[in-house]
Amino acid sequence: MADTMQFDLVSPERSLASVPVREVRLPGSDGDLTAMPGHAPTIVTLRPGMVTLVGADGSTKEFAVTGGFAEINQESVSLLAERGHPREEITQEVYNDMLKDAHRAHRSAKERREHVGEEIVTAAVKLLGDMQALGTHIGLDPNQATVPD
Repeated sequence: MADTMQFDLVSPERSLASVPVREVRLPGSDGDLTAMPGHAPTIVTLRPGMVTLVGADGSTKEFAVTGGFAEINQESVSLLAERGHPREEITQEVYNDMLKDAHRAHRSAKERREHVGEEIVTAAVKLLGDMQALGTHIGLDPNQATVPD
């Protein structure tokens, strides 16, 4: 079995990474998971959180994602993020913008509850909570984001 696998991360704005890795830690919507060479093929829905890459030398690199999908197989992980940024690019201002989107989705779901159903409202609440946890995890204050009107 190979020691590394190919990892590719793209968002609608740009390609964020294309590197060989020893492991990839993903924030799956059904729970966190780690993909390594030889992993069983699967497709994973992602929730907001940190994607951590571990290189062959043990070094790590982190990316914040707001959701998306990852296709995992024995030789690679391909991740399509709704929105993604390298950890070092996540400033309070960038985070506030990401959190505002989650607040908008939450408010929209609540306003349309009778049309979209309770499951959508619950998903929006979870999205907002995951976004707040992401900011706290990386040392940013979720209370600084001005909630949109």
